[in-house]
This record gives sequence, structure tokens and C-alpha cells, in this order.
Amino acid sequence: MIYTLTTNPAIDMNFFSKTFEPSVVNRTEDAKYSPNGKGINVSLILKHYGIPSVALGFFGGFTGKYIVEELSKRDVKTIPIWVNEPTRINIFINDEKNEFKFVNEGPFVSIEAQSELINIIKGLRDCKYLVISGSLPKGIEEDYYCEIFQICQEKSIEVILDISSKKLKELLKYNPLLIKPNDEEVEAIFGYRINNEKDVKFVVKKLYEIGARNILLTMGEHGLYFYDGYKLYYCDAPRIKLLSSACAGDSSLAAFLSEWLFKGDLEFALKKASATGANVAESQGLGTLENVKDYMKILNVKEVK
Repeated sequence: MIYTLTTNPAIDMNFFSKTFEPSVVNRTEDAKYSPNGKGINVSLILKHYGIPSVALGFFGGFTGKYIVEELSKRDVKTIPIWVNEPTRINIFINDEKNEFKFVNEGPFVSIEAQSELINIIKGLRDCKYLVISGSLPKGIEEDYYCEIFQICQEKSIEVILDISSKKLKELLKYNPLLIKPNDEEVEAIFGYRINNEKDVKFVVKKLYEIGARNILLTMGEHGLYFYDGYKLYYCDAPRIKLLSSACAGDSSLAAFLSEWLFKGDLEFALKKASATGANVAESQGLGTLENVKDYMKILNVKEVK
């Protein structure tokens, strides 16, 4: 069973506004609300592709209740750890030319709630993979990741990491099964700027040497790369009109895992990841994923020498 961990979930509010001016009433349209958080997105996309998972996370207030209820409606099992402050709401505004992102900090998570999650992970009996995604909320120090990793090693749980924290570099000593950075995170965390394919080859080999057993590097409209320590593969990206980048990377990861972990067809997994991420980026929230199959037909995977 796959478990996903979202320590700082959110409700994503996506809408359009033809105007974006100060001190006036800007009328919005087509507002959509979705249960969100990187690990939650992974669970939702896995469910779409027929792979069950369990979502772990800290939830609070009316917003946290909304997320748990929505996940239940979508048949995603959740083990919530409740906190006192409301779960955050993030806002994404598109004015047909630009996307504006307003991401909130999130609630305070007490030591007691943190211990509750640790005890839950210790008690898991069917967890084969744990996907840790997203940011940490107030109250949680980054050494919390180390504590979780140590438990996973004791229980032989494979860990998949998708975090933007600079702690990622240190966490590679635990040899995670897979990490999914993007090019901006590679520069911010590891100090390597990616300008071309030569840079990609250098970066993925460095990350492998530090400890990542597999690397899925996402590059937005420039496609994605996968490296397993032996071979480097590239998959291009379909051309789309970007409406919202929210959830796209998480969706790519989930689509990739739905194939790579269970069927082993790497080329198909990469195409599915690229197509799913693009289809989400051209929709609001997670979208309907109705274009994935068509996109997969036009995508190409190559081995990079």
C-alpha cells in the first residue's frame, strides 16, 4: 500500500479575473475549490489511475474538515491528525496573461500532534511506500523528516521525496527510493543551475552519488528526465496553454508512480507523467485529465547518451 504524507495541506482556490487593479472591485469568475497539498494530490491522481493509497496529514478547522470530507467523497482514505488552527487556503488568480500565486503559511502543529503522526507511522502494517511531499507548517522543525526516515528504515518502508526544503540535501543520506525535484529546486537546494542537457547529466549524477537511488527531474514545458544510476532518459512535453501550474508536478509524480512501481514500463511511465502534468497545468485544479491519452500518443522518450 502507498501512503502519502502532507504535513501542510490546503484548499486551493483557483479563479479568473479580467482585471487585477488595486483599490477597485475586481470581478472574478469560474472559481473552483479543491482539496490540496502535494501528497493529497498524489493520492487523488493515484486514485484516478486505479491505485489505492492512504493520505496522512495534519488538518484543522472548517477547512481541514472540508478536505477530509472531499477526499472521502472521492474514495480516498484519510488518516487525519487534528490540530487547533484552520488548514490554510491558497489562492491562484489567472488574468488570461499571467498567473498570480498567493500561498499561505499554514497552521501551527503542536508537539503532541507531531508525536501522534509518528506513532501512527510506527503502527502501520501495510505500508510499502511513503510519499512525503510539500512544506512543513509552523511548529515542525526540519529534523522531523529524519525521525520519519529512521522509522521507515526500521520498518523497510521505501520513501519517495518531493520537498522544496534545503533539508533534502541532507536527507539523501537515507537513500530514498526516488526524489522529484524541479530545475528551480535543484538550484535553490543544491546550487546547480540547469541551462542545457549537459547540466542535467551532471546534476542527476551528483544527486545519485549523494544518495538518491532514482531521480525524476521535472522541467515544466521543457519535459522531464529520469535517472536510475545507469541510464538517463528524457521525455518531451506537449504544448499547452498554461492556466495554473498548481498540482502539475505532484500529478506528474503520481502518474509516474502508478506505472513505475507496479508495471515497470519506464517509457510508458514517463509519457504518462508528462501528459498528466500538462493536462493538469492547462486546467484549474486537478482537472478531468481527459487529454492524457491523446498527449501520450505524441510524446517521445529517448535515452540521453
